Amino acid sequence: MIEDTQTATLHLAADEARRAPSILNTQPWRWQVHDGALDLHADPARRLGSVDPQGRLLTLSCGAALHHARVALAAAGHEPVVERLPDPADPSLLARVRAGRPRPAGDDDRLTYEAMLRRRTDRRRFGSPVPMAPEALAALRAAAEAEHARLHRLRPGEVEYLGYAAQGAHVLDAKDEGRVAEQQAWTHRGPGSADGMTGDAVPAPADRPVPLRDFALGGEATLDPGPGDESNVEYLAVVTDGDGVEDWLAAGEATSAVWLAAVARGLAASPLSDVVEIPGARALLGSLIEPAGHPQLVLRVGVDPDPAPPPASPRRPARDVIDGGEATR
Repeated sequence: MIEDTQTATLHLAADEARRAPSILNTQPWRWQVHDGALDLHADPARRLGSVDPQGRLLTLSCGAALHHARVALAAAGHEPVVERLPDPADPSLLARVRAGRPRPAGDDDRLTYEAMLRRRTDRRRFGSPVPMAPEALAALRAAAEAEHARLHRLRPGEVEYLGYAAQGAHVLDAKDEGRVAEQQAWTHRGPGSADGMTGDAVPAPADRPVPLRDFALGGEATLDPGPGDESNVEYLAVVTDGDGVEDWLAAGEATSAVWLAAVARGLAASPLSDVVEIPGARALLGSLIEPAGHPQLVLRVGVDPDPAPPPASPRRPARDVIDGGEATR
């Protein structure tokens, strides 16, 4: 009975982790429940060969799913026990998770879990008459540091260079037929799709200090860009000291932790991955980082003046991403 209960708990954690953000909503993970453990595997079939040739953003996406599973376990009253990269002979096995000793969920656990349920990728324009409170920024930094990463807040002058990096990335994007075809395949999903992006998740073009990638690629972008004017938006680079698989996984966990900490404080966010996909753009961004480090992603964080959340991205059914175990709901 204890083993059955533990298996169900791990299955539910994997089920909740389906909510995690991922590059172009590829959801490039697979979970396996076995012998009292929950294994997280990268799904190489979902790697974006042109956009993400090294699998860095795939691994980062899996790291976000790993953090989501940890949040679910903590909210369910279990201490998450994680072994990262447990088998050198199996590079696809990124982490092994166990439900550790019972531990009553605290207020922070519940708030983080509730934030996970509410989290959306919000690409609409943000706006606020006042800057982000220093204590909120400190909380986001602490969330990143708890996951062995750090946040670099781009100052106004640095945001200008981030805009240049984004513009340059978009120009090179448009010239690369492989990248265009790959993005086209994942951003022109039909209404019934379980992955990728649909037009209702893409805002219509609007002036911004850092331009967004053209997710529509000539198609229809149906999401209203929102009433915000991008005032007092924060651009936060998730930075690691190293640039290997373990660092990419940590960056994903940090991205999830920072994002959920932002949502818990009434803030909205969206990721900017284009500025780290093109080597030249990533190098320009890296030149702004002090102390030196490797930028893995940029999060755009701010107050969304529209109280209605954007549409939720579609999710693959549990049966397609979880092997073993049995859900209890």
